[in-house]
Amino acid sequence: MANSTSLTRAEVAAMIDHTLLAPEATTADVETLIAEARALGVCAICISPSMLPVRAPGVVIATVAGFPSGKHHSLVKGAEARLAVEHGADEVDMVIDVGAALAGDYNAVLADIVTVREAMGDRAVLKVIIESAALPDAAIAAVCRAAERAGANFVKTSTGFHPAGGATVHAVALMAEAVGGRLGIKASGGIRTSEAAAELIAAGATRLGLSKSRAVLDGFPA
Repeated sequence: MANSTSLTRAEVAAMIDHTLLAPEATTADVETLIAEARALGVCAICISPSMLPVRAPGVVIATVAGFPSGKHHSLVKGAEARLAVEHGADEVDMVIDVGAALAGDYNAVLADIVTVREAMGDRAVLKVIIESAALPDAAIAAVCRAAERAGANFVKTSTGFHPAGGATVHAVALMAEAVGGRLGIKASGGIRTSEAAAELIAAGATRLGLSKSRAVLDGFPA
């Protein structure tokens, strides 16, 4: 398994979505986030759609749809994603209907994702949040396969808001096996140390959603 000394700070920074999705976030907070992102050299920022548009030269702009419950109507998720792209989002992280996944209704999960993909077109990257901590192993694999069929670019572990928890090495490994390198894998939720980040990367994560990016990066060598 990888450890924090086998990855450089710059390598890990290039995998980070520096994230601010707190409901109390202000415009000033987003401006601070952008400044931090540029100073840290991270890949992207991830902010709430109501905070768009923003100027962040050199930084990918990500946002969310159907967040955090996933219980929005598919057409609402699609409209939210399309509007976000029109307002400058490069990437959209949508939340599935976790209840549909738990019920084994993977056709409903597929249709939900397809609706968002078609609404936003191919102008932006689509990441699908599966809320892995709330799903059994078989459902994790099935939802990842549905996301691939629907045209997603990434599958993502968690919103970070679900009481069941966030990213785990086990879930990331299952997701990596399900998509076989054809999709990216974003680990998000509860990642606060360089050791945790390194373990998730070793398990197959290709992107990390972090709100404590500097603290995590400080554990990696320059």
